[in-house]
Formats: sequence, C-alpha cells, structure tokens
Amino acid sequence: MRRRPRRTRSKTTVNIVLAVICLIWLIPTVGLFISSFRPATEILKSGWWTVFPHKENVATHTITLPKDTDLRQPIEVDGTMYTDDQLRSGAKAPDGSVFVWENRRARTISVQQSGWTMNTNFTTENYEGVLTGKQYQITDTDGSVKTKKGNGLSRAFLNTVTVSIPATIIPILIATFAAYAFAWLRFPLRKTMFVIVIMLLVVPLQVAMIPVLKDYTALGLNGTFLGVWIAHAGFGLPLATYFMYSYISQLPKDLFESAFMDGASNFTIFTRLILPLAVPSIASISIFQFLWVWNDYLVSLVFIGNQPNVQVLSMKIADMVGTRGNDWHLLTAAAFISMLMPLAVFFGLQKYFVRGLLGGSVKG
Repeated sequence: MRRRPRRTRSKTTVNIVLAVICLIWLIPTVGLFISSFRPATEILKSGWWTVFPHKENVATHTITLPKDTDLRQPIEVDGTMYTDDQLRSGAKAPDGSVFVWENRRARTISVQQSGWTMNTNFTTENYEGVLTGKQYQITDTDGSVKTKKGNGLSRAFLNTVTVSIPATIIPILIATFAAYAFAWLRFPLRKTMFVIVIMLLVVPLQVAMIPVLKDYTALGLNGTFLGVWIAHAGFGLPLATYFMYSYISQLPKDLFESAFMDGASNFTIFTRLILPLAVPSIASISIFQFLWVWNDYLVSLVFIGNQPNVQVLSMKIADMVGTRGNDWHLLTAAAFISMLMPLAVFFGLQKYFVRGLLGGSVKG
C-alpha cells in the first residue's frame, strides 16, 4: 500500500516534466503562427505575445502645445514642468498618467494611462502575399510609379514535390535491398563493404559537393532534377542502409530457412517477406529522408540552381524575405505553408514511426 503513493508521485512528476518540455517546444511555433497573421507594422512595433491580455500604456488624449514652445527650456504640461528628454522617454505625471511626445515637431504630447489591452489587429495579407506574390513598386524612366506583383509559391511548391518524392523513394529502395544483402546473403567482401557504408556516415556532405559538381558538369546533369535526385540518394544512402540493416538483421532466421526450403528465390523472399515485415522501419526512415530533402537548401542550390523555373521552397522563401530582411513578416506565413506537406507525411506514417524506431532493439 505504501508503494502506490510513490508511483503516483513519480508518474505525476514525469507528466509535469513532459508537459513543460512540450510547452517549451510549442512556444516558438505558436509565436510564429500568431505573427503570420499580424500586419508588418504591428510586428515591428510589438511582440506576438501582446495579442494576449496585458497591461500597457494606452493613449487617452493628446495635448497640443503652443507652436513657439522652446524645447531647450523646461516645458509646462498640465501645470508641471518637464524637460525635452523626459518627454522623449515618457514622463510620469502626478496622477499616474504618462506624458510622451506624439509629434515633437508639431508640439503634440500623447497622454497615456496604464490599462489592460489586447492587440487583435489580424490580417491575411501575409498569406496572400506569399501565395500570390508580393507587390513591388517600380519607377519608370518617365518618373511614374507602377505596382507589379511577383510570383507566388505554387511553382516552387511543385518543384519541391518533384525533388522530394523521388529523392526519398530511390535511396530507401536501394537501402532496403542493400540491408537485406548485408544481413542474410553471403558474398565476398560483405563485411568490408558494410564497414565502408558505416564509415560514410561521418563524412560531411559538403566535402563531396565540389567533386560531384565537376562530374555533373562533365555529364550534363547539373541543373536537372535527375542530378539532384542522385545527389540526395547518394547522401542519404549510408544512414538509410544502416537503419534498415538494424531491423532486417533481427528477423527470425527460421523464417528465411523455411522460405528457402519451399523453393523461394531471394527476390521472392525480399518482395513477399522483407518488404511487408519492414514497413514500420521503411516508414520511419522515409520520414527522416523526406524531411531532410524537403527542407534542404544547400544541396538543391548547388546541384539544381536558383533559377525561377527550378527553385525549391527554401530558395523561394529566402528570396521573398529579401537581401535586407525587410520583408521577414512574409517568412512567418511562408513557413507554415511549407510545413503542410511534411506534417501530412508525418501524421500519415505516424502509427509506424515508433514501431520502426524500436525495431531490432529487442530480440525475440
């Protein structure tokens, strides 16, 4: 009877710790989501947390001083003298209100009082600018100003899908074949080749980019989808092979012996036994590979380029923000649009994810 309270306290402690960790992870995402619906001017003036009830100085009315008021001398406001510096930073009045310059040149002072408020000014303009293209002001040679609209994310989204799906299927399929061969087939230099695959896990992909790019240029693959598929497949194969080997090597040996006794070939065993049994592991490594390819910037930039007809989402979003980052409010909306496909893939394969990660960890 004494053990139950201890177990209950331990369980409660674990749940609290997990809740705190989840909250810490969710706060940036919630802030990004809220910012994606806020106007650019509001984002520059205040943080996303101001959409919740909070205390803030709210302007109640405006005091207009005489036009000839000398700002170098003490300034009288409602019978109290203040300096120009005090009014710049906000001077506290005897009644608790705050006097601050509203327009120093026009000699107007804003009277503010502390109160509960919420910034509920939301808009969908950020998403409209991302989906349909943001507007540009262009001045012609005759001095006239024209407004033009840039391209949206639709082409970049399709390009990213075109890159991600084959770049996920190709390495996973090859890695599954290789894992089966390393685990259950006997051929010369099997262990040596497997060790080489494991060693490739520690090789930074940046080291191979320039040599591969030179070969691509000679073969005419640079700037093509085929080239970036091969690059992603090559960089993702070592991890995928090791991951699949860890699962397939733990399958019961009797299963393969029975299949061989029934006259099944290696291809039949692979298609009829390995693939159905390895679905959880295939789904798990597919999630990792897809997320890596979908969010990739460097590999696509090097092997496919930054031309508008082949741009992927990561490049397009970077272009939308601008070189000076002055349009970063568009990044908040674009980030959530780019998250739609990875979230769909993750939730679609979620039931296999944990099973695949634990596959091969326990024998029997």
